[in-house]
Amino acid sequence: MSSWLEGLAIGWLIVVVLMTTLLVTVGIYFGVMRAAANERRGAAFRAVSPGMLPPMGLVFGLIVGFLVAGLWNDLSDARDAVNREASALRSTQLVVGASFPGAPARRMDALIRQHIQVAATREWPAMADQKATLTIVPGALAQALQLALTLKPNNDGQVTAQRELVSQLENALDARRQRIIVSRSSVNWVKWSAVIALALLTLLAIAFVHVDNRTTAALAMGVFAAAVAVTLVLIASQARPFSGQFGVGPDVLLQVEPRA
Repeated sequence: MSSWLEGLAIGWLIVVVLMTTLLVTVGIYFGVMRAAANERRGAAFRAVSPGMLPPMGLVFGLIVGFLVAGLWNDLSDARDAVNREASALRSTQLVVGASFPGAPARRMDALIRQHIQVAATREWPAMADQKATLTIVPGALAQALQLALTLKPNNDGQVTAQRELVSQLENALDARRQRIIVSRSSVNWVKWSAVIALALLTLLAIAFVHVDNRTTAALAMGVFAAAVAVTLVLIASQARPFSGQFGVGPDVLLQVEPRA
């Protein structure tokens, strides 16, 4: 259920969440008001203290805050990994072009170009669907590392350049591993259940507290339901670092792609 929700386009996500929240809120409202028609149940509802609403709202806000902070941290880690990979690949191009011009530089550029194209066209869709794994070895990047290790430096400058090439390619490999690991992060069903359960309990409490005034109950529940809908849209739209309109794309990698 959560995977289906997180995979929706932002427009449909807003519509689905708003409509679902509205229907649930209306159901709770009419269910409580109908139950309150019974004298014993109505008396029990009216006895609920309004003082329980602030703590429940605080708990809901704290859980949402911690959850959203974790999502933004994952998004930041994903962006940092992609930026680090692009920076390492760009540094590789500059070093090999300056220190090993000719055939080695052309071969290295071709391998980097191949790696970026595979990442953008194959790995990104897999990461968006959380299907990318570390078991698949990036062939072009592995060949680039092998090429750097087999270069034969002729002077101290080229020795230093070769060491730098190996270091930058290892950085690119590590950054790729990091972005794939981050792509597996998501909001699990326990977190979703906690947020939704707290929202439902708070809506029930609002209905109980304002059971004597239906208009006030409807207004209070409507305002809180709107806040819940905004929260759910925020969580669902940020749940996957490489998916959706706000996910991290391969644009930075494409910017450093060597020209053919």
